[in-house]
Amino acid sequence: MEKLVITGGKKLSGEVIIGGAKNAAVAVIPATLLVDGKCRIENIPNIKDVMIICDIVAQLGAKVDIMGDAVEIDASGISYCAAPYDMVSKMRASYYLIGALLGRFSKAEVAMPGGCNFGSRPIDQHIKGFEALGAATEVKNGLISAQADKLCGANIYLDVVSVGATINTMLAAVLAEGTTVIENAAKEPHIVDLANFLNVMGGNVKGAGTDIIRIKGVERLNGGTYSIIPDQIEAGTFMVAAAATKGDVMIKNVIPKHLESITAKLVEMGAEVEEYDDSIRVCCRDDVVLNKVNLKTLPYPGFPTDMQPQMVTLLTIANGTSIATENVWDCRFQYIDELKRMGANISVDGRVAVIEGVESLSGSPVKATDLRAGAGMVIAGLIAKGVTEIYELRHIDRGYEDMEGKFRKLGADIVRVVEED
Repeated sequence: MEKLVITGGKKLSGEVIIGGAKNAAVAVIPATLLVDGKCRIENIPNIKDVMIICDIVAQLGAKVDIMGDAVEIDASGISYCAAPYDMVSKMRASYYLIGALLGRFSKAEVAMPGGCNFGSRPIDQHIKGFEALGAATEVKNGLISAQADKLCGANIYLDVVSVGATINTMLAAVLAEGTTVIENAAKEPHIVDLANFLNVMGGNVKGAGTDIIRIKGVERLNGGTYSIIPDQIEAGTFMVAAAATKGDVMIKNVIPKHLESITAKLVEMGAEVEEYDDSIRVCCRDDVVLNKVNLKTLPYPGFPTDMQPQMVTLLTIANGTSIATENVWDCRFQYIDELKRMGANISVDGRVAVIEGVESLSGSPVKATDLRAGAGMVIAGLIAKGVTEIYELRHIDRGYEDMEGKFRKLGADIVRVVEED
């Protein structure tokens, strides 16, 4: 069993380079199944979710060659349209295989996906998109199947803003006959990144980043080279950690516009944030008392749900009473009990957490209940008095590349230890 051991109280200082965006990579890699030729995807993060989706694509028959932070995929010869259950069950984003396989073969069969457990995460809007394009769908015995004689463009209004449904509909529509219009589309940066990838490969996607996306179907997608955008959430995690430890950190390889909602909250709390072309500096003086803030998670450009645990961790040591409202997932406060073990004063009522700031947290054995909660636990360990041990690192490794190494280079006392079961 592995654990992270953190001795808190060290200020973070120096520079950190942010890797490629997890959420973009796990959408772009399935999209290579639509391409008739070789794709080279650069700035790929070395994380478990990316390795899993690459393995799935390889098991479907694609040629996959990983070279450092790049992967070359040639899916031109695949003929298999059913994804293996044992791999799909390990990650949520595996449902993008449905849209990609449906777009390529007009049929797909994929097991219900796994990933972090945040409660009910229905795929009804995905199915609505597939059926509007002409596919018959069925969910039975843990399998999602979709099949069409021919996919044809359609006008699709998503009843709720859904990143997954937007991406899956884009994947299914890019090779469909005619024009598809997705209304009430999600606007997240990785949706724009997927659209840019499809366009580089020969697609015709317009409007990504707005609430109306128009896709004119093309006959084929060609090979090419594409570089993934920087990871908004990894960058935000280091921003919060810098403020929490009263540190001074330059965070490089970022798109500052993607971080505006995080920047706004840190500035409101009293931290200093300086933006540059492709980097951002966060510092907090010793004499600054971090202020309480209220926080509501919303679809982009609102405050990201994937930054909620990290921010709530910071609010545990802020002055006064803060309120965090989770508007995206219905069970994303499972990590609160772990923070309370460390001395945090938090009460939860449904989707609302009330955080009473305390003077300090205390080191304790805790676990990562999910990916972003794990990042929150690391930040808690960095600011706590004493030693914190974090278990269930498999969650953290799904989305952060060498997290402990990057924090150690900034001055943190953090080490990964293998412990006998």
